[in-house]
Amino acid sequence: MDVHAYVEWLRAQSMLETAGRRAGAFSATAGTSHNPFAIPNPRAAIERASVWFTAYPMSMITRPGSSFLSTLGDPQLWQAFQTIGIDAVHTGPVKRAGGLSGVEATPSVDGYFDRISSDIDEVFGTEDEFRRLCEVAGRHDGAVIDDIVPGHTGKGADFRLAEMKVGDYPGIYHMVEIPPHDWHLLPEVPAGRDSVNVSVPAEDRLMRAGYILGPLQRVLFYQAGIKETNWSATAAVRGPDGVERRWVYLHYFKEGQPSINWLDPTFAGMRLVTGDALHSLSSVGTSGLRLDANGFLGLESVPEDGAPAWSEGHPLSEAVNQLIASLVRKLGGFTFQELNLAVDDIRKTSRRGADLSYDFLNRPAYHHALATGDAEFLRLTLRLGLQYGVQPVSLVHALQNHDELTYELVHFAGPHAQENFPFRGTEITGTSLAGLIRRELIERLTGPRAPYNAVFTTNGISSTTTTVISASLGYDDLLDLTADQIEKIKRAHLLLAMFNAWQPGVFALSGWDLCGILTIDRSMVSDHIADGDTRWISRGAYDLMDYRPMGGEQESAMPRGRSLYGSLPAQLANPASFASQLRRILTVRDGCGIATATQVDIADTTSGAVLAMIHELEGGRRQATILNFSSRPVDAAVSSRFLPVGGMVTDSSTGMTIAGIGPDHSFPVRMRAHQGLSVLLLPRT
Repeated sequence: MDVHAYVEWLRAQSMLETAGRRAGAFSATAGTSHNPFAIPNPRAAIERASVWFTAYPMSMITRPGSSFLSTLGDPQLWQAFQTIGIDAVHTGPVKRAGGLSGVEATPSVDGYFDRISSDIDEVFGTEDEFRRLCEVAGRHDGAVIDDIVPGHTGKGADFRLAEMKVGDYPGIYHMVEIPPHDWHLLPEVPAGRDSVNVSVPAEDRLMRAGYILGPLQRVLFYQAGIKETNWSATAAVRGPDGVERRWVYLHYFKEGQPSINWLDPTFAGMRLVTGDALHSLSSVGTSGLRLDANGFLGLESVPEDGAPAWSEGHPLSEAVNQLIASLVRKLGGFTFQELNLAVDDIRKTSRRGADLSYDFLNRPAYHHALATGDAEFLRLTLRLGLQYGVQPVSLVHALQNHDELTYELVHFAGPHAQENFPFRGTEITGTSLAGLIRRELIERLTGPRAPYNAVFTTNGISSTTTTVISASLGYDDLLDLTADQIEKIKRAHLLLAMFNAWQPGVFALSGWDLCGILTIDRSMVSDHIADGDTRWISRGAYDLMDYRPMGGEQESAMPRGRSLYGSLPAQLANPASFASQLRRILTVRDGCGIATATQVDIADTTSGAVLAMIHELEGGRRQATILNFSSRPVDAAVSSRFLPVGGMVTDSSTGMTIAGIGPDHSFPVRMRAHQGLSVLLLPRT
């Protein structure tokens, strides 16, 4: 194929090309501006769907002869979801991803988050099957949530056209053409590779030569010799004009995920992402979209000599998020973001951006509470949210997802590094606090105490919820767990479900949670983790409905993980199972109206292991969630100015009176190991 024919073939594959056609279908049409769109509305999104199942396509075992999307649209599966109280499915990434080498497809480098097309990858199903999934969800009063990735693409047709300097395509990316007389500034690209990471000295040379902005605030996924900076250099690429060019391009994430430039004058990146969003909302029929990697959409030099470029908490990111979220709301959908930034930055992006944000502030904190049996750090992070005006109703509170247990603790390690925080009877800087929490998590959840978990670069710990719990309970060998040990794991798992479900906002959980999946042995995913990405050990395959009881997973599935709880049909037939008890937790959540409540206080407790969150429900009633993070029984007193003196504390599920509220605005509580309570706070009559 000559170069001109290749360019036309690439154009036909490109996301930018198809985005233009999709956008044109919406231009100047009636009805697209009737929905309010300017202000995020988390409660409206929650009323549409407040308990989400977060799927991961490569880990879900399908019905024999059926694709992932077809299986996810199984009416029997949705009946099980409805019985438990799950009213939405987040599909995870199902569109074509990876790259192109010539005309040959190359595999995804990041679990299908390096998207190269709006087309459904045939490995996961078809567009018709996706539409049917949305229809089945609707018949069960449910919703379906898809993904868009505003931060980057893979190295597909759009990037290959950009390298060849065709049309607007270079404008999609943060990429700079380096003239031949300065190629000596660039590293050599090894044989068989199309690019190579720029070293720190080379980054400095390119910055001083005026080509790039140099170091950024963080190097995500840092790994010595693999990713030492956020910049990579391409090999020489010949364009249709016959000129050979080399480029330096930005990638916040992996080398195969070139970052999108949202302020290029062509606005090519904006057009590409908008077209992908339109496809999900209109062509497929989803109700909402996750904005993945959307915190890194602005890049600007800083006047101070030696200061890193401004790449996080940038106003451009806020503006772009507002644009995307407004478009989605205008079309009748909602959005949520996975934005691991400081609390004040999350507050700013939430004012005009996505309807909901992932709860990265409290997620590592509740794991720390479980690992240490002390909820002090969790109380601190919850109070920070209230202090900064980030209400939990605007957050997605999750158990396991496809990523690691993050412990970056950006609020403390980033902009508030030198601020003092009260902790363990003293004042400690954000930097020191973040370091302490990380060390304690690593010590308790990895290493000889828990060889089944693994540190993931500088980001966190690769684990499943059950292996976090197992490590917290001191189980160093999971091959011979006893029935009593599994019961204790389940009890702690339900405690974590209560923490996430019995507070305002969305509650999200995965198939790994529903089936109680353990991490898989590293030897089973050796190819996947060869580059240091240990997250694959926590992505073992699960069989929700006992589709393949004798094994024989579909070719696309991950190796099967060991399940502690079993399939949903078996669990729902057993009142003592994880799923059946989760159903009761969600019944309490729904009956009290906790999902759309307002959090008013994080109460004081006389036991460090006990956490108490107080919420104001619709109509002015008050509810409290009380959790014992210790593996031992505790007696404690709960006190808060929001407790009505002379009132009564009653169990939300049974109506039984637990205690009276004394003149000091407190009440006593006796709790079993890893017990949780939802109580109503009734005023004196």
